[in-house]
Amino acid sequence: MSDLSLPKEFESRMKSYLGENEFREFSKALKKDPLVSVRINRHKTETQPENSKPVPWNEDGFFLEERPSFTLDPLFHAGCYYVQEASSMFIQHILKSIAAPQNGIFLDLSAAPGGKSTLLSSYLGKKGFLVANEVIKSRANILKENIIKWGLGNTLVTQNDPEHFEDLEGFFDLVLVDAPCSGEGMFRKDPDAMSEWSPDHVALCAARQERIMDKASAFVKGGGYLIYSTCTFNEKENEEMVRFIVSEYDYEPVKIPLDPSWGIVESEVLIDEVSYFGYRFFPHRVEGEGFFITVMKRPEDALVHEPKRTKDFKHPYLKPVGKQEAEKLMVQLGLPDYSGFYNLQDSYFWVNKDFQQHFEYLARFLNIRYFGVELGKINKQQFIPNHELAVSILPKTGFLKVDLDLKDALDYLRKEDIPIKDLPEGWVLVTFKNTPLGWLKNLGNRTNNYYPKDWRIRMR
Repeated sequence: MSDLSLPKEFESRMKSYLGENEFREFSKALKKDPLVSVRINRHKTETQPENSKPVPWNEDGFFLEERPSFTLDPLFHAGCYYVQEASSMFIQHILKSIAAPQNGIFLDLSAAPGGKSTLLSSYLGKKGFLVANEVIKSRANILKENIIKWGLGNTLVTQNDPEHFEDLEGFFDLVLVDAPCSGEGMFRKDPDAMSEWSPDHVALCAARQERIMDKASAFVKGGGYLIYSTCTFNEKENEEMVRFIVSEYDYEPVKIPLDPSWGIVESEVLIDEVSYFGYRFFPHRVEGEGFFITVMKRPEDALVHEPKRTKDFKHPYLKPVGKQEAEKLMVQLGLPDYSGFYNLQDSYFWVNKDFQQHFEYLARFLNIRYFGVELGKINKQQFIPNHELAVSILPKTGFLKVDLDLKDALDYLRKEDIPIKDLPEGWVLVTFKNTPLGWLKNLGNRTNNYYPKDWRIRMR
């Protein structure tokens, strides 16, 4: 951690909250290096990282002994795991505890860079559908990249303000809002968060959160769930936000079971003689960063907004693929029978057809950045595969594969030419430890490397 001392107002408030003795432990914890943790993608790997120990509240999460060079690990680029702070992995425990519907429609309203979205995507698997939204364009690009690498194909990436969802009140089975906050819980990881902190900044963040939650709380359907989280400690952005939400909308409390050994602190907010619950993560009590999370349930009799059926889907850019063309794609690529297809700028996109009605309805209101899996194009009767197909969990029938060693895999990720011997000409799926990395085209006398230019690694 930086040599910066804690802001005096912050220190005073935390002493008041924790008491002098516990504050000393808290302060000591902030001077320690944070643990590095990853969450594996079980749709791509079941292998526990070497020299790791489990994150107790997430079966896919692991603490690493030390921070490796993730840039020089091809499996990181293949979407086999996501580097995520352990406290926020608690969301998986919440989803399981409330038995959130795996065949549901979820919304992650402030989704970049994608840690919580990839967690929701994993939970939904092949049964459900996720809208991962980010308002800032540059951050939406990072979110899109991480969703593509995760590869499950069950996600629509959008770039919208919360106001743009107003026509979707009561639409989602679960809404997650990881709200922009004052970042007190990230002081030891991010010294800039400490230098930018002030009571005025806390008040500014709380006002912004109220504006967001005044909209977002309406998007949950009757019987659905709202999850609100921050990476900060103060009550103004946490428990007081619970009070605000309940003052504006009808929500029922949800209590999540905790193992005492985890060190998570349950806080209670009494509103009209009803207890609502929050869960606090302090770095001197848990192996993780500062975090707050709460979950509430919308009453069963609240609005349920089902997508309206439309006979013909009309969109300025998206075109549904006809039945014959769709069947041809399914056979050619060996895709499952629940496949639906769209054409966008001559490129084919795959979606789970069980959610086509929802997707087409959402497309009427939202600014789409990516959806499903981009498969590729057809040029002169030949299919030209996209990188997105390579790193997805969809089958890649009909393509040759070559498994590279570490050196060649890293050269491939640097977008350098890779020599291939004794393989017929054509498209070749490049893998590392049998996990797809992308495409090469073997031209006989040389190969073309089709790894995305913007994603190439520069480290040696």
